[in-house]
Amino acid sequence: MSLKRRLTSVTKVGNIEIGGKNPVRIQSMATTDTNDTEASVAQAKRIIDAGGELVRFTTQGIREAENMKNISAALKADGYDAPLVADVHFTAHTADVAAKYCEKVRINPGNYVDPGRTFKHLEYTDDEYADELKKIERKLVPFLNICKERHTAVRIGVNHGSLSDRIMSRYGDTPAGIVESCMEFLRICRCEKFNDIVISIKASNTVVMVTTVRLLVQTMDKEGMHYPLHLGVTEAGEGEDGRIKSAVGIGALLTEGIGDTIRVSLSEEPEAEIPVARRLVELIPECTELRRNAVIEYGTLYLDLNASTWEDLQLKAAMAAGAILIDKRAGDLRISCKIENGTQAVPTAEQLTSLQDSILQAARIKFTKTEYISCPGCGRTLYDLRSTIARIKEATKGMVGVKIGIMGCIVNGPGEMADADYGYVGAGRGKISLYKNKECVMKNIPEEEAVDRLLELIAADRKTD
Repeated sequence: MSLKRRLTSVTKVGNIEIGGKNPVRIQSMATTDTNDTEASVAQAKRIIDAGGELVRFTTQGIREAENMKNISAALKADGYDAPLVADVHFTAHTADVAAKYCEKVRINPGNYVDPGRTFKHLEYTDDEYADELKKIERKLVPFLNICKERHTAVRIGVNHGSLSDRIMSRYGDTPAGIVESCMEFLRICRCEKFNDIVISIKASNTVVMVTTVRLLVQTMDKEGMHYPLHLGVTEAGEGEDGRIKSAVGIGALLTEGIGDTIRVSLSEEPEAEIPVARRLVELIPECTELRRNAVIEYGTLYLDLNASTWEDLQLKAAMAAGAILIDKRAGDLRISCKIENGTQAVPTAEQLTSLQDSILQAARIKFTKTEYISCPGCGRTLYDLRSTIARIKEATKGMVGVKIGIMGCIVNGPGEMADADYGYVGAGRGKISLYKNKECVMKNIPEEEAVDRLLELIAADRKTD
């Protein structure tokens, strides 16, 4: 029996369409400084050459938004016409400018009008809360009018890590609050008869991500909305862990027929994300069948898989197991396999145990190693992300169950600290702030000292435990 995909409306983004009966689109995000036209164009080409169908750039201010015109022109001059997406946080006017030069603009409901998150509890009467929604409308409607005029699509992209204090105070840190943050914007779009929309709800926690996207679909259906969905596990990390975590979360939804475009967020070169995303899309039929015919005995999920490579086995196992583990239909996992490529060695028992443990940890079932929540980096990243991740991982790899967030900037950093024990967040050029849970405990530390200070913080806490 073939998978029945969720039927959505169709959103036109430049020369491609997302949703409806169109294929699941694959995309990535540049990590260059958006003001550096040459570097940005070169990286966009690498993403597109790898198979990326959309390329997103951070536009943290008017200058970056204006330079999207130059990036777009240079790419088109060289025959690259993939749609470009501007990523906007904190400054609504920047979205107005970016809409003139990009095929799509991503706005974040958590900081489009509401101020940056401070974790303060705010009290509102119903009338005061209604006034806050009117503030959103006053900012959003002029932007939508520009998008109508320019035929620019919009992604309403909610991140668990950047929910506003207003939403958190009203709904708590709940799936309902995350969904309402999105629905507030969608209702205004519908009133304005603007429908070139894509929706995303992302979290570094796969259970939160999957649960909330399912609730969003139910909520939109009740209100007669059927917009296409962009899927991703934010701050998934790098290497095997990043791939497994993404496959668990994204795969759980793809095997339910949910998802119209995906981005696998890895703390690596952005073009490295493309083959992983492509493979997840290719695996939808097989993993849907594996999930449907799953063998679960005494709480253990058994998977007997064929794969061509070790990475293929990782993706297939994580994708097939994701929803079953997230839904607590099983609490343990056993994998047996056959590698079909004669040049690849059959995985050892130790490797399979490690894979099982990694999938169980990605699904929040059992923690057997340090958990890293690391962003993929973008033009907002304020320090050398990859070398820092490597140093922190090497120094903390034996801390079973400890969760460490490593964030390039403040957009999601403080919010994602709520799901981490410790956080390392870019605070300014060459400056780092350290967090314990969601509390900032050291501000603006010089980058060259920050890793050592983080390790001292962790060591002091472990000594007192």
